[in-house]
Amino acid sequence: MPFRIVQSKQNSRLKELRRALSAPVRGGMAGIEGPNLLHEAIRAGLRIHCVFVSAEELASERENALPAGTEVLLLPRQLLRSVLTTEAPQPVAALVDPPDWTWAQVLGVTQNTAPLILVLAGLQDPGNLGTILRSAEAFGANGVICLPGTVSAWNPKAVRASAGSVFRVPVITPTPESAFAHLREAGIETLVATATAATAADGVRLAHATAFVIGNEGNGVPDEIAALAGGAIRVPCPGRVESLNAAVAASVLLYEASQQRSMQTDGPARHRRGQP
Repeated sequence: MPFRIVQSKQNSRLKELRRALSAPVRGGMAGIEGPNLLHEAIRAGLRIHCVFVSAEELASERENALPAGTEVLLLPRQLLRSVLTTEAPQPVAALVDPPDWTWAQVLGVTQNTAPLILVLAGLQDPGNLGTILRSAEAFGANGVICLPGTVSAWNPKAVRASAGSVFRVPVITPTPESAFAHLREAGIETLVATATAATAADGVRLAHATAFVIGNEGNGVPDEIAALAGGAIRVPCPGRVESLNAAVAASVLLYEASQQRSMQTDGPARHRRGQP
């Protein structure tokens, strides 16, 4: 693995990494941190522009089979750590091209299953967004729609919380009008997740084409967005809580949809509640 030694914090590539990690820009390169995420990015086939690695980590990074032509910079550990955003950073980072997803991929038009989609309306916590992306991949969602006001999926904390799912789950950022027009045209039922005045998730048919609308952590789904949806759904909570964390609520709804679809495909005998 050929490399170039960098000693100055004024290095142009290092400045690009700092910008990518501090303020992800749509259409620009994304910064990722740590050997695990680098491995996931390689596995997902992302274009790796540049890898930054400390001298102490160089030997172990040889295990990551970088694409031919990838630029590799070798830096002092403290210089690299000064750029990274984690509290205890692993001295490996990279600049990558985010996937350029399309509506067709989000809607799963090439798949034979009913689409399952998440619409995020004003979600602000990057950890929540990353967790939602991971749950979306785990439970077979086709894609995630991030409406204006939602934190970037390429925020470093969101990328880490996704554990690599951000590289594989289609994510797009349309306007609300465009998003709901596409969903209606595709015959997808849109359901706002709310704690009140809604049908419990286990009483809603979710085996057909469905999109869950998840709102802001503090204020829920804005009224103007909820008005565009076709219905409402809630997670029944017998305990003394008013509402669930946005990522938890989204994950529970995805699980419920996944279970209903499994029962429809394989029959109830194999997937009775409470049995593995």
